Amino acid sequence: MSDDITNAIPHRPPMLLVDEVVEKSEDTIVCRKTFQADEFFFQGHYPDQPIVPGVILCESAMQAGAILLSRFVEEGSGVPVATRLNDVKFKKMVRPGDTIQMAVTLKERMSDAFFLQAKVTCNEKVAVRFEFACTMAPAK
Repeated sequence: MSDDITNAIPHRPPMLLVDEVVEKSEDTIVCRKTFQADEFFFQGHYPDQPIVPGVILCESAMQAGAILLSRFVEEGSGVPVATRLNDVKFKKMVRPGDTIQMAVTLKERMSDAFFLQAKVTCNEKVAVRFEFACTMAPAK
């Protein structure tokens, strides 16, 4: 777990779903995550044929987006919170041992609302793609 990641977002294990930032620009980020066989969700999803839940794939990409947006968060002033997901399309199952790559692009910003597009791939094939929006919620 990289300090760059933990300094950028509040997520921590077992819900930290980004292992590394591969590349980052003003409006795009690419991150990776390898799913280990002992991930907590594999215990029940499904015991005899474990696959990564679709919501976890989406959460991984949204965490990558949160890292991208971290430059808009003032120190201690807020955390990125998803407000909607659109056009979610699941294309490929992801299993224990698989590595996903999350590519997230900031498409538009309107005040404190951010609109992003995500594509998650596994072995160079699309696992899920979707659009999402988020805002900065005040920190506790």
